[in-house]
Amino acid sequence: MFNKLKATLNGSKKSEDTTIDSKTASRDTSEDTTKEPKKKSSKSATVTKSNSPKRKVAVVVEEKPTVMGTLTSSAKNPPIIGDLVEGPVIAVEKSAVYIDLVPFGTGIIYGREFMTARDVIKKINVGDVIAAKIVDTAHKDGYYELSLKEARTALIWSEAETAIKEKKVLELPVKEANKGGLLIEWQGIMGFLPASQLKAEHYPRIADGDKDKILDELKKLVGTHIGVSIITADPKEGKLIFSEKGSEQKEKEKIVSKYEVGDEVNGTVTGVVDFGVFVKLEENLEGLVHISEIDWGLVEDPRQFVKTGQKIHAKIIEVKDGKISLSLKQLKTNPWIEAAKKYKKDQTVSGVIIKFNRHGALASIEEGVAGLVRITEFGSEEKLKKALELGKTYSFKIALFDPKEQKLALSFVAK
Repeated sequence: MFNKLKATLNGSKKSEDTTIDSKTASRDTSEDTTKEPKKKSSKSATVTKSNSPKRKVAVVVEEKPTVMGTLTSSAKNPPIIGDLVEGPVIAVEKSAVYIDLVPFGTGIIYGREFMTARDVIKKINVGDVIAAKIVDTAHKDGYYELSLKEARTALIWSEAETAIKEKKVLELPVKEANKGGLLIEWQGIMGFLPASQLKAEHYPRIADGDKDKILDELKKLVGTHIGVSIITADPKEGKLIFSEKGSEQKEKEKIVSKYEVGDEVNGTVTGVVDFGVFVKLEENLEGLVHISEIDWGLVEDPRQFVKTGQKIHAKIIEVKDGKISLSLKQLKTNPWIEAAKKYKKDQTVSGVIIKFNRHGALASIEEGVAGLVRITEFGSEEKLKKALELGKTYSFKIALFDPKEQKLALSFVAK
């Protein structure tokens, strides 16, 4: 079967009829073989008989090249394992499909690769042009062994890269939800949409930041279709990351273009999270007040300062990539300006311990102005906390004071 098919697939050459002249006919064929290199035998031979009964019969034995042999002689750079190839289907059998890979030869899909792709193969007809991936070049009959499944996967990842470059928006179904975001399926590949990449209208605004409640909100999106863009495609790790924000980026950039750094704006608090406050400035546009921009004093929980639905006045401190960063504290008097007039290095001051961190203790010498008392002064965290209690007032000496950079270092003055 293979030899018969090879003749069909490779377009075996027709043997040329040989006309025997009188001199050639008078020679014995065995005599000719002693003068020329003996050709390799083949399973195919063309026999030409002369109409004249006086002429001898000449047998021409044709040496047929294998598929790989033809490929090697006709192409400088034949495809290798891993390459994607394309060609028309020239035969479909019960357990194999043959593809013409002109000028390289013939490809075959069979065995495990045939079984894996059988649902697709059922729809294939002779003449259809299909793409496949070369998985082996050492077939016993010289065929290229191909895989439809691997080709499809490679093409999908290639399409994903194109979608990233072209910033395509895809309407895709949400399959599952977890505490970090949503699982979305595209072309048979499961991708991830982080919660941070959701549009404002879909972002779970949970007042107390409870992760179980956040998951409950995300689950409401399961089964719906949302417009997303691919922002990361890594075939080696099988990583596909989506963003819902990409679909509204151009529109948002147009809206944002009318705002400038320094502008003061009014808005409504739409959400309060651990890292800051979301503020709606107008339809389809929100700004973020980072936790560090809420107040000059120590802010550990933004929920203690603002509530969802509250109207606030803020200052724009950055406009970048379609995003607006806001500040509440920039509209308040900067306590470091007044502090610059009152304090200097080596001065002794009173300070209240307001927080401990891995570097030491934070002591506030007045509202909005705090300095670090380093743990190295005490030798250990245990000794520091024994000497300084949270909420109590102690005497300190100013070791470093830089009001422009808002830096203050304090040294404990023992009684």
